[in-house]
Amino acid sequence: MATLSGTNGPLTGTALSAQHVYLAASFCLVMGLFIGYFGLGRNAAVRAAAMAAPNAPRARNASSVGHPVLTLEQMRQLANVQASALLEKSKSEPKNAGLLVQIATIYQGAHQFEEAASYFRRALEIEPKNVSARTEFASCLYYSGDTDEALTELNDALKYNPKDTNALFNLGMIRYQGKNDPAGAVAAWQKLLKANGNLERRPLVEGLIKEANAAKK
Repeated sequence: MATLSGTNGPLTGTALSAQHVYLAASFCLVMGLFIGYFGLGRNAAVRAAAMAAPNAPRARNASSVGHPVLTLEQMRQLANVQASALLEKSKSEPKNAGLLVQIATIYQGAHQFEEAASYFRRALEIEPKNVSARTEFASCLYYSGDTDEALTELNDALKYNPKDTNALFNLGMIRYQGKNDPAGAVAAWQKLLKANGNLERRPLVEGLIKEANAAKK
């Protein structure tokens, strides 16, 4: 997880920083749905927070960390600032899938899931076998309200790499949380454990399997 830090005061324009995104994430983060828990990179904390509380319009306070947190509109402003140079570059490199994924990741980290999904979709039109991007695309679709398409994209990702850790984990979480299908979730997580014998977070997955099995009764 990211180290959390930030500054006090109004947050507008270029005064916003990546630290504030992580700060907002830290306030929202609770045990729950951890899409992207296994992979991850610089937006891991934000993505976990998004899965925990994707529809919250704003965090009310941040007394636990002693700093203000961002509204979604402020996070959108931050994403626009962070992505501006990449967006300009993409005009001359419209087929640069890696560039599109970078832009998508910025908007995803700022909880702008529909915007992020649009860039992931464009990237996948260029590189359809990019399993990591397709898995993140599915997460954005889920938080944009399209659970069924999210599951379709995860299943497509697994056609390219049947053992992909994030895709299998996310498939289980969306089946469990999004479709109320504990049996389907258990099936995905059992495949995950079988395909990844040395999985670092095996106890987490085993705990989720136990919980989902109990929910089936």
